[in-house]
Amino acid sequence: MSDLLIERRDGVLDITFNRPERRNAFTRAMYGEMRRLWIDTAADASVRVVVLRGAGGRAFAAGNEIADFVETEDVVGYETWIREMLEGLFALPQVTIAAVDGVCVGGGLAVATNCDLRVATAQSRFGYPIARTLGNALSSPVLFRCAEVFGEALTREMLLASRLVGADRAYGAGALVACVEDRAALDAEVGALVDGILAASPVTISASKQQLRARAHLTEIDIPGEDELLHAVYGGPDFAEGVRAFLAKEKPAFGRG
Repeated sequence: MSDLLIERRDGVLDITFNRPERRNAFTRAMYGEMRRLWIDTAADASVRVVVLRGAGGRAFAAGNEIADFVETEDVVGYETWIREMLEGLFALPQVTIAAVDGVCVGGGLAVATNCDLRVATAQSRFGYPIARTLGNALSSPVLFRCAEVFGEALTREMLLASRLVGADRAYGAGALVACVEDRAALDAEVGALVDGILAASPVTISASKQQLRARAHLTEIDIPGEDELLHAVYGGPDFAEGVRAFLAKEKPAFGRG
């Protein structure tokens, strides 16, 4: 069975990340399929809403499949390739909804923050605990999107304190449209959102999305020297230790290189 389940129904494209045994961690193949899917969907006028979910009830998506980093010579180039996929998601003319039930961290959070709307169950948690796990760093566009959605204070807590943010706090910060009790309520809330979008003016939605994209680009300025910064991080001892410890299921010993 595919790691990316795709279902089309009247005006709606449903996408389910389907690796529940790995908490739906994204593989290189999944990223490649999403890249192609966004290109095709952007040109498909029959689709008005895109809904993204995670299978299994434990996670929306728990970051990247770490083994892919081991097999990648240019990790910064791989991250750039992933960021291009995220930009394709963000640029879709359709309304995009992340339906979160469980952990939403790392690459999963990057996908969710590049959607237009987010709904989550009360047990869901969000974050970038990379300072305690892999010892890598986010690219500035990914970091800025998180700050735009969750606010700077929660983004700093996620990254600098390595804390996961509960759905109640995410809702209070305005990052979620709704925080609901369980999966059944999540499906009902997403269904209500979809029905409302399908009943709305496509012209108004299209114009609004173009304006919001323009606003976002004003805040996502390039940081001078970022490529060198990221190459130093990914080529350094902490990232090597983080990957080794993750695969060995051990606690990393950072700062000893």
